[in-house]
Amino acid sequence: MRSRRDPHAFEELFDRYWPALHAFCCARAGEVGEDLAAETFRVAFDKRRRFDTSYEDARPWLYGISVKLLQRHFRDRRRREAVLTRAAALAHRPPDGGADGDLEQQLLGPQLAVALAGLSSDEREALLLWAWGDLQYAEIALALDVPVGTVRSRLHRARRRVRDHLTERNDHDHQ
Repeated sequence: MRSRRDPHAFEELFDRYWPALHAFCCARAGEVGEDLAAETFRVAFDKRRRFDTSYEDARPWLYGISVKLLQRHFRDRRRREAVLTRAAALAHRPPDGGADGDLEQQLLGPQLAVALAGLSSDEREALLLWAWGDLQYAEIALALDVPVGTVRSRLHRARRRVRDHLTERNDHDHQ
C-alpha cells in the first residue's frame, strides 16, 4: 500500500472505497453513518503504517475499522439510553406515601445537584461516569486517562461528600 510512504496516495484509497463504506455505515446507523464512515478513513489514515501489506486489498481492513466504530456507537447509544431511562425513572417515580414522598421527590433533584456542585470536577466526572455512564473502575481510568487507584480515590471522596451533604440536609430538614 503506497499510502504508507506517500500520504497523498491515501486519496486513491478514499476515492475507491468511500462510496461502499459510506453506504454500509449509513445502512447500519442512519444519518450518523456518514460521520462513522469519515471516522473510518481518519483512523485508517492514522494507522496506515500498521496495515499488513501481504493483503492485496485494503477493503477488509477498512470494514474492520468501521465495524469497531459502529459497535462503539451502538454501545454508547445504549448506555446513553439507559442513563436517560434511569434519570427519567428517578424524576418521575411515584410518591412512596403521602406528603413525605411528595417532598422527597421534589427535593431529590435539587439536593443532588447541590451535592454534585460541591465536588471537584475530577470527582464529579468520575462519579457520573460510574453512576450514570455505568462504567467500571478500569473503564473510568481509561476514559479519564488516570490510574485506577486515582479513580478509586476520587469515587471514595465523591461518595463521602455527597453522602455527607445529603445527610446534613436531611438532618437540617428534620429539625
